[in-house]
Amino acid sequence: MAILRYGDRIAKRGIIQPGCSAIVYNDAAQKVLLTQRTDNGRWCLPGGRLDPGESVEECCVREVLEETGLIVEVRKMVGVYSNPHMLVEYADNSVQILGLCFEVVVTGGVLRLSDETTAYGYFSLDEMENMDVMENHHERIVDAMAQQIQPFLR
Repeated sequence: MAILRYGDRIAKRGIIQPGCSAIVYNDAAQKVLLTQRTDNGRWCLPGGRLDPGESVEECCVREVLEETGLIVEVRKMVGVYSNPHMLVEYADNSVQILGLCFEVVVTGGVLRLSDETTAYGYFSLDEMENMDVMENHHERIVDAMAQQIQPFLR
């Protein structure tokens, strides 16, 4: 189970883990695809850890496919996220996430559940207010919706 802990420079207690997340818009580009995690029941963007020997683009595409069944292409970078005041605790380790968030476009596949997800759906920011969305992912969604040309550095 992934547990987020917050504190002054708490990430010093973990290892740095690079990963990617994806912003997948609905057809009207007003809602974002979220998945509900099997490990903690919280809602998040599709994404995950970078595997050795793959690029960040390959990681993003692979994670979206694994978690949603969708085939995507990376369109642009939304931002780089490295909060030193947040630690993610897993059963086997604790990590400071170095998160790269990308806007992607769907090119194929069929939206489905996976062994990492219990639900999925497209949601607006207003709808997310009543959901248990992971805080670090909510920040990325807000940034993506701002449609800033330059990537955010947080």
